[in-house]
Amino acid sequence: MRGFKGIFLLIITNVLIFFTLAITGTILIEVVLPNFGIDLRGAVAAQDFAWAMVFGFGGAFISLFMSKFLAKRGMRMQQITTPSTPKEKVVYNTVAELAQREGIKMPEVWVYWDDVPNAFATGPTRNNAMVAVSSGLAMNLTDDELKAVVAHEVGHVSNGDMMATTLLQGLMNTFVYFLARMISRPLMERNYWLGFAVYMALQFMLSILAMIPICWFSRRREFRADAFAADAVGAASMASALQKIEALSQRTLATEHREEGMSEDALATMKIHGQSSGFAHLFSTHPPTEARIAALKNRK
Repeated sequence: MRGFKGIFLLIITNVLIFFTLAITGTILIEVVLPNFGIDLRGAVAAQDFAWAMVFGFGGAFISLFMSKFLAKRGMRMQQITTPSTPKEKVVYNTVAELAQREGIKMPEVWVYWDDVPNAFATGPTRNNAMVAVSSGLAMNLTDDELKAVVAHEVGHVSNGDMMATTLLQGLMNTFVYFLARMISRPLMERNYWLGFAVYMALQFMLSILAMIPICWFSRRREFRADAFAADAVGAASMASALQKIEALSQRTLATEHREEGMSEDALATMKIHGQSSGFAHLFSTHPPTEARIAALKNRK
């Protein structure tokens, strides 16, 4: 039932985003820009690029600003405001100490129920973020390993990774929309439906290609967050946590897929651990665990 609720929420969200951006783009191109002496209404290429920017950056930023809301609604979560158990105290106090050290507003602290050991951070700004850990992570890691994972997530917040990723996503989206439109426009003028089919196909293919630089950047930011955790609590604790998460995740996911036929976690790209191999590595948001551990061991 939760799965259907998440799908329904995603559909409604995307419909609302589309109509919001359509109205915003129309007002921008037809009313706002002409008042500033920028009239794109007769310039086809310029107008297409303006629309591409509205949908490209608009969609990326709306998703960013809704990220906390969607995460909370898409998973069974509980906010920790007054930690009561030893593990809750470790998570909460680590977030509080690092936020104070970095001079940022303390992120919200949440726990979500999942046997797979994982964690994520999200939010629109460094001062409006959340850090969440799974129950499987809290129960299976030692206190030092748990501190390291929490520090890694606070590192994402402190580094402004969510905003940087959104800017890159918006740029890639803009070029996907613009190139697809420009290439398919001549066909649309002759046969609208054929041109529209080509436009949708181009969007799909270009979106896949656009994921390569986005995922490359995501892998780079994981190394930076690992380095942040190493500086905060020690490289050995971070490396040990990664090793344990890798082993536990492989075992837990294998059991769940076999017994329940589960699909891959839709929020996997947000979390500390991901899996990929071969060609799929180009589209992986996380580096291989062994590469991350090697980078931690090679720190001066």
